[in-house]
Amino acid sequence: MSRVDSVLVMPVSALPVLAQMPLVGANKPASTSSYASGSFRNLVSAKESGFLKGVVERKLSSTDGQLWFNSTRGFAASGGQQHKTFGEEGYIAPHPGMKESIVGVKENAFEGPAYSTEYVESVKPKHLQPTKLNERLGFHVVRLMRGIFDWATRYGPNMTEAMWLRRVIFLETVAGVPGMVAGMLRHLRSLRTMEKDNGWIHTLLEEAENERMHLLTFMQLRQPGPLFRAMVILSQGLFFNLYFVAYLLYPRACHSFVGYLEEEAVKTYTHALADIDAGKLWVKRPAPPIAIKYWNLAPDANMRDLILAVRADEACHSHVNHRLAELAPTDPNPFVGESSIKHQQL
Repeated sequence: MSRVDSVLVMPVSALPVLAQMPLVGANKPASTSSYASGSFRNLVSAKESGFLKGVVERKLSSTDGQLWFNSTRGFAASGGQQHKTFGEEGYIAPHPGMKESIVGVKENAFEGPAYSTEYVESVKPKHLQPTKLNERLGFHVVRLMRGIFDWATRYGPNMTEAMWLRRVIFLETVAGVPGMVAGMLRHLRSLRTMEKDNGWIHTLLEEAENERMHLLTFMQLRQPGPLFRAMVILSQGLFFNLYFVAYLLYPRACHSFVGYLEEEAVKTYTHALADIDAGKLWVKRPAPPIAIKYWNLAPDANMRDLILAVRADEACHSHVNHRLAELAPTDPNPFVGESSIKHQQL
């Protein structure tokens, strides 16, 4: 049994089931109920599963600005216009991630997480006591980085809105790197060895995508200047290469590092929520539209609702990476649903 207490049960994402679905009629796919319910088995509760299945079905049944597969002639875009891509007789469907019109392609290919109000309010900082070598190494590296980052961002009890945004924007530019690096390396290994990956790639890339959506959301509130962007470029170049080498040498330590890094992120967003509740920060400020769409928030959601969702994301990443750190690189990904193995093990 894992030593890591489960901090949540979160849907990994809507799988790219579109490419697997039978095509019926002139321009609309068959019902996705069986695919949706199977893909999320063992990942979400029955209530959440039903909700997410509805999300998938709405994505596939709306005709407003959507791309629809055509069983005989390829696909039709909004306005009824067809796009020839492969000669007179050959039309091909778009990539499964391209669910919206050619003009307005969605920013994220993965579905955003959907949380209940009760769950996001229940998330609190947790800590896995480091005992193994990989855990101690990851923990102490995070403590060192946190100390430097706190000093650089003047983190403390009296944070202004500008200070908060500088901190979280920079934090998310870094947090989006590990999942992409790990996913890329495992992808390349699968190509070299000509073997399956056992489901890790999708989870790692989704983590990176989720962190990138955090960044894009907070960017709606503040646009960094040239100096800040230069610092991001330098830190990304340094961190990417260090993490790349470290993951090649000791992947378990890297996952432990991310697990402890996300523990610190949960603490940071808990502090932000305390400032919001105390009336110091983002009082009744509405959440950006990109956040409402990505996290399936209520239309009148505010910044507190957004921070709750982001904190829940970080708790998930911490739990997932602590669990992955306990596994051998060849072990199956435990966060892949039983019936979706055939999709994600590749």
